[in-house]
Amino acid sequence: MFNMIHYKSKEEIEIMRESALVVSKTLAILAEHLEPGITPLQLDKIAEEYIRDQGAEPGFLGLYDYPNTIITSVNEQVVHGIPTDRPLEEGDIVGIDCGALMNGYYGDHAYTFAVGEIAPEVKQLLEVTKKSLYLGIEQMRAGNRLGDIGYAIQSYTESFGYGVVRELVGHGLGKKMHESPEVPNYGKRGRGQLLKEGLVLAIEPMINMGTRRVIQLSDGWTIVTADKRPSAHFEHDVALVDGKAEILSTFDFIEETLKKKGALVV
Repeated sequence: MFNMIHYKSKEEIEIMRESALVVSKTLAILAEHLEPGITPLQLDKIAEEYIRDQGAEPGFLGLYDYPNTIITSVNEQVVHGIPTDRPLEEGDIVGIDCGALMNGYYGDHAYTFAVGEIAPEVKQLLEVTKKSLYLGIEQMRAGNRLGDIGYAIQSYTESFGYGVVRELVGHGLGKKMHESPEVPNYGKRGRGQLLKEGLVLAIEPMINMGTRRVIQLSDGWTIVTADKRPSAHFEHDVALVDGKAEILSTFDFIEETLKKKGALVV
């Protein structure tokens, strides 16, 4: 999956921003429809239609033979949950990961949503995971190393007693969905790959309320927490431009939609 790093020109990064924003807007459209009673398969259909209407292609559909447009990971599912026809229920959380391919480049990011009212301890998990993403992004600057990103995420989330998933990591992004380097959500400061101009990463903390241990289900895709406690996942596409991090994706569209609905914004 991973080989040499492909650094991007500023022109390429602007094209990638367009792809990322298609994903951002798709997630916002899904936020409009996210209510108790809707099924992940219904959300999947909405996402596919919207992405194609933008002149893009679903980035996940068919990738490694994945059968759907979005990934929907509910409650104890960490990532790679396949959409089903089981309706979402009040109190669920659902991580929706989405990709789009446009003009030859991928966008790929994720947001974990609350379905109606959720328990206070689950709300804290979402808040901490989301903040850890931005703490990791702050470390994406020229002269730093990958370990600085991972350390920022790990040290913050573990201070709450949460488990940082080791088996799944972020990644480089570009003409392929998964490029070098791998981006762990754990690490040591000053260690790992040097961060250089033109690097584009998908940074994506996957944080469990309890144990960091995970299990893959028999469907060959879905990853769940070993203790069946909830897990959260937030992801941004980030480029290193003029020595500092520039976020290509955005949660603004999602959160504007949630506010209009009176839904939880973490």
